[in-house]
Amino acid sequence: MTSNDQRTTPREQEPFTVDSFRPEDAEGIVRLFRAVYGEHYPIRLFYDPAAITAANREGRYYSIVARTDAGKVIGATHLFRSAPCKSLYESGVGLVLKEFRNSGATIRLMDFLFSEFVPRNPHIEEIFGEAVCNHPYMQKTVTRFHFVETAIEVALMPAEAYTQEKSAQGRVATLNGFRCYKPKPHRIFLPAPYEQELRWIYARLDDARDIVPSGAQIPGGGLSRAELEVFDFARVARIAVHDIGMDFRDCISDLERQAGIRKAVVFQALLSLASPWVGEAVAILRERGYFFGGAMPRWFDSDGLLMQKLLCPPAFEGIVLASDFAKELLNVIKVDWQRAEMGYRRVSG
Repeated sequence: MTSNDQRTTPREQEPFTVDSFRPEDAEGIVRLFRAVYGEHYPIRLFYDPAAITAANREGRYYSIVARTDAGKVIGATHLFRSAPCKSLYESGVGLVLKEFRNSGATIRLMDFLFSEFVPRNPHIEEIFGEAVCNHPYMQKTVTRFHFVETAIEVALMPAEAYTQEKSAQGRVATLNGFRCYKPKPHRIFLPAPYEQELRWIYARLDDARDIVPSGAQIPGGGLSRAELEVFDFARVARIAVHDIGMDFRDCISDLERQAGIRKAVVFQALLSLASPWVGEAVAILRERGYFFGGAMPRWFDSDGLLMQKLLCPPAFEGIVLASDFAKELLNVIKVDWQRAEMGYRRVSG
């Protein structure tokens, strides 16, 4: 759901239409990214017309395009897979030329995506987006398009991603919202330190859950299964923990070491809330300096819990939030970050 769509001075604009991707749009998408981001956008696919066309053909990305009658691409947004669950898609990589940012292009792109494109594709069961928090404009679309805010990723994007626009002084947080198209009721287990906070978040969803406290111990014999993905440009390490085994502490330590070699300064651990012993994994992460991030519905098909750890300043003062709920969620996260920082100082000191 990230976008750079900010208000500009009104001016006369060409009419445009919004539609699904056509191969002839690929060159225009590349020009659009260069106009908005220069050469600094971290997903390099968007500088390669052939790669854009192939990604759309193969279903790895779905590009929704705003184009003038002459075929000029003036805006685009995208749907793509970024989570382990193949039915959950991320909405993001949205951008509009500066001279068209008072034209309603972003709203029309998103309306087409959520109201027309997704209903025509029943394999897409849930969508989530990461609205940047260096300005409130994209966050205001959350209610309009029936997304529910569930998590905040602190210090996710580097300021360098916004060099062309000069819209960020430090690392940028994102507010995560989810929209369910096909409900999947299932049981989740809530770790004791965050049971109250998670129940507060889940009370807002329209997709039912059977909620049970997590009190089981990690069984002997089983090994952890986790995947590490490092986003080198952003210096972010994302660890998706599918199974929590008796070696969980050593598993996390090894993956953090691998991420550290690649200069990661933001660590995210996503735990499956389908595990009855997720509470023990949370306790281990808290000992290692992780703090609360929120819920990630359908992340593993079952839900995920976001925990995060920073080796860089969090820049809380630069986080701009639009809704009262998001502001309260940030307060919860800040308090837990302070708890994690105090614990880290005691251990290292």
